[in-house]
Amino acid sequence: MAPFDDWNKLEDEDDEELQDSSLYEGKKDVILFCIDCSPSMLEMREDPRYEDVQTCNLFVALEAAMQVQKRKVLVGPSDSVGIMLFNTTNRNESGTAGADIKKGTYVYQPISVVDAPKVMELSQLLDEAREKPEVLRETFPPMETKRVPVGDVFTSCNWVMRDGAPKTASKRIFFVTDEDNPHPGAASSRLITSARTTLIDLVQAGITVEPFFISTDNKPFTPATFYSSVLVTTNITDADETDDGSILPESISIGRIDELLAQMRYHEVPKRAQFTTPLTLAPGLVIGVKGFGLLTEQKRGAYRYFADLGDSMEAVTSRTSYVDEDRDTAADKAHIQYGMELGARAADAEEGEEDSRPKELTGARAVPLGSRVFFTADEVRSFRTVGLEPGIKVLGFKSRKDLAFEDNIKHSVFIYPDEMTYSGSKRTFTALLRTTIRKKKIVIAIALTRRNASPIFCAMLPQGEKVDASGWREPPGFHLIPLPFADDIRAAPVESAFRASDELAEQAAEWIAKLMVKNGTYPPDAYPNPALAYHNAQLEASAFREEFDPEAFEDLTEPKHDMIHRRAGQLMKAWKQVLREDDTANIVAAPVAGTKRKADVSVDEAEIRSKYDAGALAKLRVDQLKEFLKSKGEAVSGKKADLVERVADWLAGHA
Repeated sequence: MAPFDDWNKLEDEDDEELQDSSLYEGKKDVILFCIDCSPSMLEMREDPRYEDVQTCNLFVALEAAMQVQKRKVLVGPSDSVGIMLFNTTNRNESGTAGADIKKGTYVYQPISVVDAPKVMELSQLLDEAREKPEVLRETFPPMETKRVPVGDVFTSCNWVMRDGAPKTASKRIFFVTDEDNPHPGAASSRLITSARTTLIDLVQAGITVEPFFISTDNKPFTPATFYSSVLVTTNITDADETDDGSILPESISIGRIDELLAQMRYHEVPKRAQFTTPLTLAPGLVIGVKGFGLLTEQKRGAYRYFADLGDSMEAVTSRTSYVDEDRDTAADKAHIQYGMELGARAADAEEGEEDSRPKELTGARAVPLGSRVFFTADEVRSFRTVGLEPGIKVLGFKSRKDLAFEDNIKHSVFIYPDEMTYSGSKRTFTALLRTTIRKKKIVIAIALTRRNASPIFCAMLPQGEKVDASGWREPPGFHLIPLPFADDIRAAPVESAFRASDELAEQAAEWIAKLMVKNGTYPPDAYPNPALAYHNAQLEASAFREEFDPEAFEDLTEPKHDMIHRRAGQLMKAWKQVLREDDTANIVAAPVAGTKRKADVSVDEAEIRSKYDAGALAKLRVDQLKEFLKSKGEAVSGKKADLVERVADWLAGHA
């Protein structure tokens, strides 16, 4: 029999596989770098990475933008990036991109698909600025006496995005500044209201603002001074429930200037939802939620075919088409039917005989004996979805203790409220979350997240918001855990082994404590896959015509052996000595001999009769013939020819 997924997997391009607009924007991302160009951003200081080198905040911000564009060339060739500066006296020339934006803002790079020449142009500017620090001040002269209102900056960002960003792309603004109070004085309240109103317009247009606030020892950044009243909240806590009025979004990034590039790397990949679907709490009570995958393997980019057009190379778009061999034309998808391979192909009509199957297999139909059963695409889809529409439906509640560790056999999905689909989703979602946490309950639900998927029973495990000392934040929401079916879990044999002594365990705990990860958290973005990073480094050098030095490549996953020996070397030696003296550590359990499984010789009577009708009884084995005769109370002695004759006589007499 053919595998189940070979016949019921529909390749329907018109079907929405994910119930979310991010499906259409999954391969396109737009980032607009909005960088402050005020005198404080151009103030020179010592570069902490190089000796006798001067740098400034604007230089580091542009360098971070260049590094992001370099990676986008490899991992997101269809993505777009732009750079806009504000608080500068530069103006775009009439007729060029950005000529109609607000005064004091300047589009240095219009939004367009990332390409190597544009990145190399920015790289040359930074190389020149590294040799002559005053180049940036000459290229982007700052406004000395006043500042551009933040509301005008957001308005210019909106216009730049409107003119250059595709409508179906995910749009983000990386807002970089070191000034925490851009509008001091009596007009501050009015400018705060204007900036917040303009930012809401950005959010409603599907644009996300991710701030990067630069804070140094000489000039600390206090977001509560201005930006806490401007930036729109993105968490599920209602604004009127906050005590201090701070509603900074969770993507806030406040750190030293030296960490800016690392911060941008964390925010470089957009957080796209795997699905957007309704969550039904009760009949008539529906809210919207988004599902996010928390664990994804990063792989090499897919290769692409290019056509040589002489003066340029164009990417080839591939598509799948089914062809009718009789007519030599493309087959209509609506007429394609699906069927399973049942038994041997000999069951079909013999070669040369007229096929007795009906030409039209629609509606109620009779299938001749020995023919395959065919289904339409809609019928196959109904088999998979059991007639359900995409969504999550709450079935009930159970104690949190009822969720066993072994129930989590697949990656869970983190669900979060979606206020844009159903108004009031955040408030209702928050009430459900707080109640389940307080009562220590889990939610049992049935979920169908895609149209071309099968419904599954899930456990919704609540998670409250947590912020540790290192600043790592666990957002509030539910983990949607697929529950296993009965045959998904096998009973594992429970065997007892030798246990380490208390002394051995205590000494092991000492050197383990010395090698714990800093702050108890593991940031996966800080340790990229070395094979993938090496591959991308070679592609980057080839794309930008740079010489690749394999010796200069740094594998961040390699253990720091010197640090390990310095911290815990002596403790590990002492533990190893105690381990050698432990008797239980030197005992090897004898292997258990496996038992040979008896071969299955049972044969179905229908299969024996089909062999008899085809004159192929001699193809059966002797043990199969004997087993059949024994089940019918016949003698099993004699050679194979005698057994075959005896089976044939019995079948002839019981036709």
